[in-house]
Amino acid sequence: MKVGTDALLLGAWTSVPASGDCLDIGCGSGILSLMLAQRTGSMQLIDAVELDSAAAAQARQNVLASPWPNRIRVIERDILTYPGSADHLAQRSYQQITSNPPYFTAGLTNPDRQKQLARHNDQLPFAGLLQAAAALLAPTGRFSLILPVLEADRLLILAKDSGWHLIRSQAVQSQPDKTPARLLLELGLDPAAPEQLPVLLVRDEQGHYSPAYRQLLADFYLNF
Repeated sequence: MKVGTDALLLGAWTSVPASGDCLDIGCGSGILSLMLAQRTGSMQLIDAVELDSAAAAQARQNVLASPWPNRIRVIERDILTYPGSADHLAQRSYQQITSNPPYFTAGLTNPDRQKQLARHNDQLPFAGLLQAAAALLAPTGRFSLILPVLEADRLLILAKDSGWHLIRSQAVQSQPDKTPARLLLELGLDPAAPEQLPVLLVRDEQGHYSPAYRQLLADFYLNF
């Protein structure tokens, strides 16, 4: 799966800690890890966990070609077994966890195995994702995701039932005549009053990127 708008939005929108390490769950090509590295300090490390071997290999190539090869570590592993494993990699706690998770829960599966893993959550169900993130998140850390609106609502119900709190959210609208299709979420294990940001419009009536989208992605798009 190549870089898409969802990953770019999440990488630019997610909160980043002033100190402490970050975790990218299901890193794919590594775009979120690279964006986190760009936005964090030189002493902060990013662990990028990916189940698919080909995607993990591509992420390693991208990391090596980046300015931050010593700050991003690509780990080929199932995140559902990562917190409980005995090696030293799993004894960390992270101030920021970010994930652009698979979200298809029904319908036909994809014959392409890599697209199947990337798009369908049979390998990474929301309940398991929330449990793994809770085991790895620092007490005051944040967990950020992007999901379709209906799937986000479903995840929020599971999150509330398992001790998570909604910290911040923002709906994403692709163009003015469309209803919001994505929801950016930030969760935490510590109680806080949730902040609901205004709807983020990606493109205006003329099909141009909106000022808000340009401002959010200005550090990542060369033509912005």
